[in-house]
Amino acid sequence: MIRYTLITLLLVLAAFILQQFLPAFTGLHNARILLVQLVFLCAAVTVGTPTMLLLAFVCGFLWDAQCGLGPAGGDPEIYSQPVESLRFGYSILLFGGMGYLMQGIQPLFREGKWQFSALLTGIAVFLYLSAEYALITFVRGEFILTRATVLQVLITSLLTMLFSPLVFWLLFSISSLCQHTIRFDGMKRKKRYQ
Repeated sequence: MIRYTLITLLLVLAAFILQQFLPAFTGLHNARILLVQLVFLCAAVTVGTPTMLLLAFVCGFLWDAQCGLGPAGGDPEIYSQPVESLRFGYSILLFGGMGYLMQGIQPLFREGKWQFSALLTGIAVFLYLSAEYALITFVRGEFILTRATVLQVLITSLLTMLFSPLVFWLLFSISSLCQHTIRFDGMKRKKRYQ
């Protein structure tokens, strides 16, 4: 259990590094693959609640540290009135909410139905991006929802969801190496001849 948790933490850190090299798809409304959120969501359904909360804290803390660097609102020479930004730590709550959403479907995942979890990763990323956008527009004091923003959120969610089977395969491989059980085959119902 401890080895699997440590390797999962290292996988999250590797996702932060790889995220820096993933470009935005300019032809698809600047959508991107959110690798950090994807690895967190896939890992959240394979671990218990305390480990998920630890992962949520690490991911949220590092995500805010990464995105919070630099002056608020951009270069002060260009932007004379800087826009208010979100406070440090909001991502920890968003990651925790996504993690609890994935924990809710954990019984299905443990029965071997990982496809529902893969679908839920796309829904969770969509909700994460929508909540983040709603918080940003609330802090800024104006709500402007354009078609390009909606398409960017939708395509980002879809692209991220498409890579979830690869991350689940990686987590299954890691769990077998660590002799950690994330799926209980004995819980499957046997309805072959009914």
